[in-house]
Amino acid sequence: MKPSEARARETREWLGKAAEDLASAQVLIGSNHFSGALFFCQQAAEKSLKAFLTWHERTFRRTHDLEELGKDCQAIDGTLAALLEEADILSDYAWKLRYPGAPYTPERQEAEAMFGIADRVLREVQSRLPSEGHSDNQS
Repeated sequence: MKPSEARARETREWLGKAAEDLASAQVLIGSNHFSGALFFCQQAAEKSLKAFLTWHERTFRRTHDLEELGKDCQAIDGTLAALLEEADILSDYAWKLRYPGAPYTPERQEAEAMFGIADRVLREVQSRLPSEGHSDNQS
């Protein structure tokens, strides 16, 4: 496998996982499991950004911090800045509501709004990658 083929495969895998996470969020919203849905929204956005960085052969550390990943993505494509600034709100959902003692119980409106942001991140990343970087699993 040539390096470019490996890069395209890895990018597709990240995007496929992002699409799966977004689909999971949608199912959880539909069944009133908003905390879990919010976690999967964060995961979808994170994996979308990691796909973008992978395609552009940029290394990234293991992190759930969308601000950090977003800055790296903006260095490649500054037109993502406004969306990624908005998406940073998703970062805390990687942990905030996942454990006992959560600070509050989310409601449908919050979950739907965060789903919209995660969906836009995935779609914007997809729109900036050539077709060989797209996953068959994408929503």
